[in-house]
Amino acid sequence: MIKKIKLITRDSFNQLILPVYNPAFFIPVKGKGSRIWDQKGKEYIDFSGGIAVTSLGHCHPVLNKVLNQQSKKLWHISNVFTNEPALRLADKLISSSFASRVFFANSGAEANEAAFKLARYYSSKIYNSKKNKIISFYNSFHGRTFFTVSVGGQSKYSDFFGPKPPAIMHAKFNKIDTVKDMIDENTSAVVMELIQGEGGIIPADVSFVKEVRDLCCKYNALLIFDEIQTGIGRTGKLYSYEYYEVQPDILTIAKSLGGGFPISAMLTTNQIASVMKPGIHGTTYGGNPLACSVAESVIDIVNTKKILSGVEKKSEKIISELHFINKRFELFTEIRGKGLLIGIVLRPEFSEKIYDILNSLFLEGVIVLTAGKNVIRLAPSLIISKRDIVEGMKRFYRALEKCL
Repeated sequence: MIKKIKLITRDSFNQLILPVYNPAFFIPVKGKGSRIWDQKGKEYIDFSGGIAVTSLGHCHPVLNKVLNQQSKKLWHISNVFTNEPALRLADKLISSSFASRVFFANSGAEANEAAFKLARYYSSKIYNSKKNKIISFYNSFHGRTFFTVSVGGQSKYSDFFGPKPPAIMHAKFNKIDTVKDMIDENTSAVVMELIQGEGGIIPADVSFVKEVRDLCCKYNALLIFDEIQTGIGRTGKLYSYEYYEVQPDILTIAKSLGGGFPISAMLTTNQIASVMKPGIHGTTYGGNPLACSVAESVIDIVNTKKILSGVEKKSEKIISELHFINKRFELFTEIRGKGLLIGIVLRPEFSEKIYDILNSLFLEGVIVLTAGKNVIRLAPSLIISKRDIVEGMKRFYRALEKCL
């Protein structure tokens, strides 16, 4: 007999959902711009952006309109066909990047899975089957499929699931000598985040990225940039690799691409794509008309001088407010990141209190994230207003007054 739940509460999660998450004590039910409201009507200012996803805030009117229009035309037709929104979006992604080919999927993990499979397949076809080594970095994060979580550099996410895919190695981030010690003729690819997100908002050094690029060229290894969290305007340019003046062979994007609607993409060159044939890889929902129509509008809005230049200005305002807060509480030692991907590194004496701080912020009506054991992460909407920044930082201040 099926039990009927009369009232949906946070406790319902404990009864119904596989316990792989530990959600906050409140349930959001409505969002507009950079503000959300819970079941009780309490308002919060959102500095989390759905973990760097809601790039244009909640329920952006243009995205709402586009989704409504497309929902009346075509939802899904499968990969037996192509569709107009997917082709238009692909054209915009290609025209704004190094790439000439796109593969659409639904999540960052799927985009990375496709990237890693493509790298090994290309290396096997062009060179030999022994050229299959993938070099990643400690503290990196590339997704939750078994392949991507094994490539990621945090063993706590990949242990106890049985034998891991072989030929995956991990170097130290920003330590080029550790890459030199590993890379050789059997290396298929080197994959890196330009800012390690889950690992603590740690940017890659420019010299490090350029030297990795040179090593990849020397050993005919593909360079994969995972811009799942940094792509689509998050750092003030459409893609973060533009800051480094280094082009990858494969790029993966997701999160901000759909502004909250699930979609991801893997971008690459004609040369690398040439080895692929129908049936080698695929996805049921990837490139569906609903997702692609929304993402197309996100690109149209974000890829403008006004929005991209505004990211840096908003970042400067937030950081200025944080420094003001720090004068009072001496909470952090460093602010890391770029644009609107900001990491607040807590002083050692506050690191053990990070979840108490997080809870206090929630109670005060401001939503933030963590990144690693001692970093508070901010990844708000790219168009968050000055008013919301100021009010959010006031709440931040009040929360610290109560919990420290």
